[in-house]
Amino acid sequence: MEKISETYDTCPSEALNVSAISQSVAHQLRRAHGQFIQRFLHYFSVVNLRPTEYSVLAMIAENPGRKQSEIAAVLGIQRANFVSLMNDLEERCLTERRNVPNDRRSHALYLTPSGESLLNEARRAEADFEADCLERLGGMRARDQFLALLARLFG
Repeated sequence: MEKISETYDTCPSEALNVSAISQSVAHQLRRAHGQFIQRFLHYFSVVNLRPTEYSVLAMIAENPGRKQSEIAAVLGIQRANFVSLMNDLEERCLTERRNVPNDRRSHALYLTPSGESLLNEARRAEADFEADCLERLGGMRARDQFLALLARLFG
């Protein structure tokens, strides 16, 4: 993320004072999120995945057969949104839902062979993306500190 200067030139004779937002955690997180999404989409364009889709595929791969309600809860996705997301992933033949024995209302989630293949490609994109983030943060120690600070804010 680029550093925000105290003023932005809008026209030669006037500059905007941004001091009120330059130290705002909310504003900086919003800006960082926007830039994060743009960089993520750049790296993941080869596999045509959005951040949430990647997270869902990765969670299913690590936890095959778990209920969709469990995966949604861990990722903080509301039920209705998760059902729609799973419908899209199933239409793309990346995931499948199977009935859970002794629980007709729940579905267990699995990756299809196509989903596994796409996830393998996506993991290569993630490695490149993570390397870029690591470089921008200044190394592993800074990354670990950044993640710890985020956990303190939202954990």
